[in-house]
Amino acid sequence: MAYKPRTESEELLILRVLNARMTLSDDDKKHYLRLKKGYEGVIMFDELTEQLRCECFILNDLLFTVNNQTFQIDSLIIVPGQIYLCEVKNYEGNYFYELGPESEPESDRLYKLPKTEYTNPLYQLNKSNSLLRQLLQNLGVNLPIEAKVIFINPKFTLYQAPLTKPFIFPTQVSSYLEKLDKSPLKLTDYHKRLADKLVSLHIKKSPYTQLPSYRYDQLRKGHTCKICDSFSISIEGKNCICLDCGHEELVTDAVLRCVREIKLLFPGMKITTNVVYEWCGVVESKKRIRRILNKHFKAIGVSSNTFFE
Repeated sequence: MAYKPRTESEELLILRVLNARMTLSDDDKKHYLRLKKGYEGVIMFDELTEQLRCECFILNDLLFTVNNQTFQIDSLIIVPGQIYLCEVKNYEGNYFYELGPESEPESDRLYKLPKTEYTNPLYQLNKSNSLLRQLLQNLGVNLPIEAKVIFINPKFTLYQAPLTKPFIFPTQVSSYLEKLDKSPLKLTDYHKRLADKLVSLHIKKSPYTQLPSYRYDQLRKGHTCKICDSFSISIEGKNCICLDCGHEELVTDAVLRCVREIKLLFPGMKITTNVVYEWCGVVESKKRIRRILNKHFKAIGVSSNTFFE
């Protein structure tokens, strides 16, 4: 299990709810889909790193500030004598790499066929690598860093890829991790202190969050399917059933998920029976909602002024 597990960012969670309940602009929709695709990619990589048997500390989704510069790391793997910095990309399709002049390595370009330019992931990798070294130096840590871009999607192809670039392609990921897994050395308290220190320095609130403006009254109300976001939900006994994909969810779980959505989108809003009833839509009985809220939250106030914390 990862020493620092990965969780979905608040930005992605909010955008997922908004995408279901309002019409996002083209730019906001693209931003949401990029975040969603990226998260799916790092989860694929996590499933592989969780299989490592060597002694290591796996720190996922780190955000640091060093010398007034903020940088993000998808996965950091600490083994005795080495740190592996992994920048994971979930690109899909056919791409090609175009080298710039030898005197200008930063001018290398990455394109998706036929010729749509993408930001070269080496720029972010090099920045993260440099700032991580500075951070470790500030901590008095002198461990070598191996930094790689991990292309995780099996449907990704990169033409004209230079052999000298720190790329790990989909067919190489397993062997790359197998090589890492062969480390026979043991972790010490030194490595644990380093892992704990890095976790403590992690910034929980990203300064890069991009969200559209929204209001309560403009969002579509109603319970959505946990799997496919459909509003076509039917209640049968204790279950909510999606009429599109067939997913079943306990009514209690569905109501609690609606409460989490309201708190996520409107952290200052008081959770009342009427608010949850309006948001859920599909639960016809306010008494049923009130029973669920009373069981899982603390009731504050009396009668019509009651809210839940």
